[in-house]
Formats: sequence, structure tokens, C-alpha cells
Amino acid sequence: MINVEWARAELEKFRAAARPVRHDSTDDYDPSYLNSYWTTAEDQETVLTQAHVIEPILDRLVPGRPTMQLHGTTDSWDQHREGCTRALVALDREQEIRENLGEDAPQLDASHLHPWVWEGARSLWQSGHYGEAVRAASRKVNAEAQNKLGRRDAAETTLLKSAFSTDPAKPGQPRLRLHPNDGSDTFRSLHAGAGAFAHGCYGALRNPGSHDPQDELSQDDALEQLAAFSILARWIDQAELER
Repeated sequence: MINVEWARAELEKFRAAARPVRHDSTDDYDPSYLNSYWTTAEDQETVLTQAHVIEPILDRLVPGRPTMQLHGTTDSWDQHREGCTRALVALDREQEIRENLGEDAPQLDASHLHPWVWEGARSLWQSGHYGEAVRAASRKVNAEAQNKLGRRDAAETTLLKSAFSTDPAKPGQPRLRLHPNDGSDTFRSLHAGAGAFAHGCYGALRNPGSHDPQDELSQDDALEQLAAFSILARWIDQAELER
């Protein structure tokens, strides 16, 4: 949950520091000539320091900010200043907007997904490359599964189908157990379902995107796919290892 008061104070601090200030001066040789130039209210080091603080706030509150169309005069801080204005409105009126546009349904925050997924996806997600973010997350989940199982001879669907098999562990083929092997239907259904889910994640989500990377995902579609890999990551992470 975002700290609203802290975020608002930091956004306002940046807006004040990066506020355009016009300077006028006359020429020593020709007093009728007016020389004008623009700077920020604070020095560039101060503005840069504050920009480092507000950029992650803008990434959270202003979706699509890196490609946002500007509406003011252009200078090096225009996008940041306009982003601050939008972010402040989001902080003040987000609840009102959600309530008046329809059902106030819960929202999924990508940063609350399993760490393997969000760590893999974050940099690409924040630059607007949503399909690549999903593929990066899928690779991270696969790598962590290989690390846990101690296997490099198999990957993705093949690796996880073997890992969630209800057969006893074999040399070189450890298993992931989500439930004790008590011979119950629960044990069998959990592991059959987990294996099928892993097959779906890599077969239906990752692989088509890898074959046709030009078919870019929307932000909503990509978030749903990240959530699917997050479920898989939690199962792998929390499962007991049977050797």
C-alpha cells in the first residue's frame, strides 16, 4: 500500500524544484537587447536527486508514463512535471474515480506477485515491454525450479511435469510435493493439476509469445499472465523436495 502523504510531499517537492523560471537580462553593449533564458527553480543537482525519488512513484501511479504524450512546452523536465500533476490527481481522486466508473473491484498490484516473477519482469514492465516482461518472468521461474531441483538436463514443461509426477523420486529426478504422499485423491489431484498448470503456463503463455514477439501484449493481458506464473512460482517455492 502506497504511503499517500509521503508520495504527495515528494511529488510537490519535485514540482517546486523543477518549476521553470525565466531570467531576463540586458546586453552591456546594447541595452535595448533583452536576453532571456529558462532554468529550473532549484539547481540541476537538486532536481536530479529529487527525480530519482519521484520516478518510482510515477511508475506506480501513472501507467504508460514513459510514452505519455506531453501537452506543455518541451524541456528536459516536462514529462516529469506533467507526470507529477497526474500522479497527484491519482492520489487525491483515485477512489472517487473507481467508485463512479462502476464496481470498486480489488486491483492486482504486480509488485505483490511472487518475487521470482516480479524480479524477472520489473525492468521490462516499467519500460512498457509487457510481453517481454512475461517471458523474462517465465525464464526466472524456470531457472529457480532448476536450482531447487538441482537439474540442468530438463527445463520448463518437461522439468515440471517430472517434478510434480506422483511417481516416487528417482536418482536424478527429485519431486516437488505440495501434499504428503498418503495415497489420497487429494495428493493425486494436486500434483496432476500442478503439472498440467505448468504445461499451460509454458505451452500456452510463454511459447506463443516467444515464437511471435511482435504480437505485443496489452498491460492487462500481461498482468494476468504474470499472475499465472506467480501461482506456479509459489507452488515451486513452497513445495517440499523429495529425493
